[in-house]
Amino acid sequence: MSTLNDNEKAPAPKNAANKAAAPSPLINLLVNIVFPAVILNKLSSPDKLGPFLAMLVALSLPVMYGAWEFVTTKHHNFVSILGFVSILLTGGLGLLQVDGVWFAAKEASIPGIIAIITLASLRTSKPLIKLLLYNDRVINVAKVEAALEQNNAQKQFAALMVKTTVILALSFVVSAVLNFFLAIWVLKAPAGTPEFNEQLARMTALSYPVIVIPSLIIMMVAVWILIRGLRQLTGLDVEQILHDQMAKN
Repeated sequence: MSTLNDNEKAPAPKNAANKAAAPSPLINLLVNIVFPAVILNKLSSPDKLGPFLAMLVALSLPVMYGAWEFVTTKHHNFVSILGFVSILLTGGLGLLQVDGVWFAAKEASIPGIIAIITLASLRTSKPLIKLLLYNDRVINVAKVEAALEQNNAQKQFAALMVKTTVILALSFVVSAVLNFFLAIWVLKAPAGTPEFNEQLARMTALSYPVIVIPSLIIMMVAVWILIRGLRQLTGLDVEQILHDQMAKN
């Protein structure tokens, strides 16, 4: 029997390559939240970087990291793109030294746009719910769809997808409202001052407990309703519905 030599080694599985290239949640948190907040809070005084340069440096970190991640992983979707645009808008508004209400409007607009697109996607061939929840990374789609066809439950499944999508869109609406009022509450100082940068850092730090957690809870409710509905329509157990890795977790 012949064996593979060094030049004929079998290629690594795609899933392994994708897993290796996947960005670390800790690095995402540090680059997009912690480091910018620290820079804005600690380096905005005139005797250090100053408010203008501190904001420029703080906002350049997530922008450069996002660009690097896209180039290295080739992974992109409209949610990531909107996040990238949001960072650029924050930088632009900060450099223009506009009032805090404009920041509040910007903070509310991004999740608001996602909510609208989420609902509008129901009329397309690729609803957003399939990108976020009903996909091969979370659900064993092939097994579920075979069971749906066997039980002739496609119409009930379509209704379940609409229901789950509405709940998912609600999570983004809640995020938009909380974003707006958090910005109004925190951003009081004139733009272009060290105090404003410190308040912007505070708003960034508060965004996780104040905004992300409530939105995440609503999204978890959407996942629970989706899984429960799939169990009723297919007769499958949770372990059979979930992707193998998700079931193990």
